[in-house]
Amino acid sequence: MTDTRPDTPVWVALSATPHSIDYVQVGPWRTRVLQAGPADGEPLVLMAGTGGHLEAYAHNIAAFAETHRVIAYDYPGHGYTTHATSDLELPDYVEHLTGLLDVLDIEQANLNGESLGGWVAIKFAAAHPERVLRLVLNTPGGTMATPEVMERIRRLSQAAADDPSDERIRARLEWLMADPATVTDELVAIRRTIYAQPGFAESMRHILCLQDPDIRRRNLVTDDELAAVPHGALVVWTSNDPSGPASAGMQMAEKIIGGRFEHISDAGHWPQWEQRDKFNHVVLGFLAEELT
Repeated sequence: MTDTRPDTPVWVALSATPHSIDYVQVGPWRTRVLQAGPADGEPLVLMAGTGGHLEAYAHNIAAFAETHRVIAYDYPGHGYTTHATSDLELPDYVEHLTGLLDVLDIEQANLNGESLGGWVAIKFAAAHPERVLRLVLNTPGGTMATPEVMERIRRLSQAAADDPSDERIRARLEWLMADPATVTDELVAIRRTIYAQPGFAESMRHILCLQDPDIRRRNLVTDDELAAVPHGALVVWTSNDPSGPASAGMQMAEKIIGGRFEHISDAGHWPQWEQRDKFNHVVLGFLAEELT
């Protein structure tokens, strides 16, 4: 039985689930990839947010791996994947995901994306509908360009990368959460170690280009792209999301053919972390439904 208590350490949560962490070459990117679950299971790709890393989904992998082939990975410029030396826009993330699926010999996959991950998932589904099964869009980005939110993300993220102290790392993580107590010392240590890598501060500057209004504008999700999502989507929003109101998620779900909306209380930008049991139940229920 999966232990999902709030204080369960990341690797304790994963310890009873067979999994592997490898590095695969995707174009110029040496990409960190975690895989778990049956090799012949329906693929489920887990995609974190801006400045994030695969550990953001650590408390969901065991539950998902009971029925699915789970793939969690670090984007270009993120985590322990090759650092970025030039700006990364949405076509770069979509190209990388396409290459990753090719390297892993995956023809079709479910995509579960949080924040930036949801943004990438929508863009990928619109560009490659034949390769997508279901989408789970978890507090997804890509439809809003709120100056104060963009500035807060840029300021907190770059400060944490420039000076990866416990205080700055914790401030960035606590901004994501409804309850600051869910930011464990372990999570701070995981992110601090990543951000302290030589060259990561420069990589973060290139990641944060999407917080520039002009760059963001040309990368935003369009209504046509939402309408092009092939098999519907589950849009998850929360009671305390700092990126925007729940109405943004509701509007997104309405523009996706077969889209639906799920609200999770007592969570911020990471419902998969703060309300993991609820999140796992909702997602697995959606993925178990017959494909439309």
